[in-house]
Amino acid sequence: MSTTKLRVEQLSAHTTLRVGGPATHWVEASTEAEIIEAVRAADRAGEPVLMLGGGSNLLVGDQGFDGTVVAVTSRGITAEVSGCFGAEVTVAAGEPWDDLVAHTVAQGWSGLEALSGIPGLTGATPIQNVGAYGAEVAHTLAVVHTWDRETGARARFAAADCRFGYRTSRFKQQPGRYVVLSVTFQLPLADLSAPVRYAQLADTLGVAVGKRVPAAEVRAAVLALRRSKGMVLDADDPDTWSAGSFFTNPVLTADRAELLPPEAPRFPQPDGSVKTSAAWLIEHAGFGRGYGMPPATLSTKHTLALTNRGGARAADLLTLARCVRTGVADAFGVTLEPEPVLVGCAL
Repeated sequence: MSTTKLRVEQLSAHTTLRVGGPATHWVEASTEAEIIEAVRAADRAGEPVLMLGGGSNLLVGDQGFDGTVVAVTSRGITAEVSGCFGAEVTVAAGEPWDDLVAHTVAQGWSGLEALSGIPGLTGATPIQNVGAYGAEVAHTLAVVHTWDRETGARARFAAADCRFGYRTSRFKQQPGRYVVLSVTFQLPLADLSAPVRYAQLADTLGVAVGKRVPAAEVRAAVLALRRSKGMVLDADDPDTWSAGSFFTNPVLTADRAELLPPEAPRFPQPDGSVKTSAAWLIEHAGFGRGYGMPPATLSTKHTLALTNRGGARAADLLTLARCVRTGVADAFGVTLEPEPVLVGCAL
């Protein structure tokens, strides 16, 4: 473990919200062996462990994390390509996600293009079944390779065993048990995209929902849409100093959805439930773009993002989040759930 460093580190320097107090111990792990050993050492010492990727889905409390933070820095993309079976692409947990998407588009491997521009690392994507513009990681994922902290052994999960759902998986449902080491995707060989599933993306591309277009065009369109909403990281744009969408879209029973105003968005789900739009609920509860007092406000581009305009503390963002959640509950009787992982703090 010659490349591993142990030190105290401020987590605000490693999260896209730019908040978070110190980690008691900080370990950088650049290989699977180093990741496993860092976790095992902390477990032997009885210390809590926080696995840190790109820090784009974390809200860390101002007091920090009293334990070991394992910063995953492993890299590598390997592929077995066959004209019959497509590309079987295995990606290290520490590989930046958007770099992977760009690589697959350049190689003519279809399926990830609609997930362009999402910050963070590849190892985090199966945990909450990352999705956007009608695509989800579950659509192309083949295997998740993990370390099981309970059994002290490697564990391999095929997609069917990952319990994927809307922004969830077995890894999220059993927090802390499994450490993702690498992820394998099965991607068709094609310059055309997967069928475009999202109406706004289809409109941007000038095609009908369900059509396929060059994957590079889908990637460019998704990046443009995300930038317009402040959802592509930019060091010069405070609207991107966020954790992306702070609340998930509520999934309601059909009866509960009927109680929403007639104009509220409704997206029927295969199990009979109904998904609605968190952004719509927030806006119609009276929280417009830019709502709040700096340094913590809603994004001026998208009401789902809570932003640090510079100098905010975690407590400031939590106050704003509680205000928005209470307002939506009072207006519509729906309790919004946070999408980021809250570490050392709670709503």
